Amino acid sequence: MTESSHESHENVPSRQRRRFPGISSRAYEHPADRSALVALRKLTGFDTVFKALSGLLPERSLRLLFLSDSVRVSDAQFTHLNSMLRDACYILDLEKVPPMYVNQDPQPNAMCIGLDEPIIVVTTGLVELLDEEEMRAVVGHEVGHALSGHAVYRTILLFLTNLALKVAWIPLGNVAIMAIVTALREWFRKSELSADRAGLLVGQDLRASMRGLMKIAGGNHLHEMNVDAFLAQADEYEKGGDLRDSVLKILNVLPRSHPFTTVRAAELKKWSETRDYQRIMDGHYPRRDEDKDTSVTDAFKESASHYADSVRGSKDPLMKLVGDIAGGAGDLGGKLRDKFTGQGGGGGGKGGATDGSQESTSPEDPEQGPQEPGSAGS
Repeated sequence: MTESSHESHENVPSRQRRRFPGISSRAYEHPADRSALVALRKLTGFDTVFKALSGLLPERSLRLLFLSDSVRVSDAQFTHLNSMLRDACYILDLEKVPPMYVNQDPQPNAMCIGLDEPIIVVTTGLVELLDEEEMRAVVGHEVGHALSGHAVYRTILLFLTNLALKVAWIPLGNVAIMAIVTALREWFRKSELSADRAGLLVGQDLRASMRGLMKIAGGNHLHEMNVDAFLAQADEYEKGGDLRDSVLKILNVLPRSHPFTTVRAAELKKWSETRDYQRIMDGHYPRRDEDKDTSVTDAFKESASHYADSVRGSKDPLMKLVGDIAGGAGDLGGKLRDKFTGQGGGGGGKGGATDGSQESTSPEDPEQGPQEPGSAGS
């Protein structure tokens, strides 16, 4: 960072926070974020849509819209947000402070968009809902999006979902476009987990991050809410029900751009307790000047390892079944049939001696295996 860049971050934070010079977004990116983005880029037709929209999207018009119909954060307007923004950029060592706008909207929301350069937009509903430390985590969240380069894909998702009819002329057909929208949403949900981590690195106050997520879920009624009970909801959500509930969870999340707030809270708390987080706080983290030397193969392996660990440690009935089958616990068709019909227990069966020998142990045994780690999150 240049000396002039340091001078641009002249606002002193309200309390001393550790900063991370030269930090790479790889330090906080969730493995599922990276692997979902790789999968998105490999989706048939994505390159065509990406190139078409990169030239089509009226980014200049978008910037003029916010400039003309929102309030730009500065030393003269929303000065407390301006201080948080500069502080967040200083902590994550983002050299160019992105413009931030406050938009009149009662719905609590924030986003980082833009193709050439990112801009951050927060709604009045969010500003009015959160206290200073909670808002600091949100600003850090959006700066994390900017550092990770998420703004480009978020902008394409925004335009594809809001202007789907106007881009229907692209020679891929509506079904293909919806496939790309679905893949973009899947990636963006994972990218939110990465940005939540960036918000924690900026705010360095886990309780504030938890409070902010609770308020987004339940409004400004902290006296009626409890962090431990909120996290218990995430645990109940994950492990509760049967395979039918697992399918409903998938269907419920598909149209959403963000993960469920209880899941985000549990994921963030789990990460805050890892050695990876502590190493970053101790100053040991990947740096941007090393990004060019990183191995794509290693990234794939890390993502694959993460998913394998997630399946093994998951309490979700479907994920546990996948883990059982991957471990040779039985055939997929038979187990799915038994789980959905509630049969699976009884003696004898109609499958002959081979099936009978496989069912000699209780069909519930695989679910009682000792795979669950002690502090499993989402």
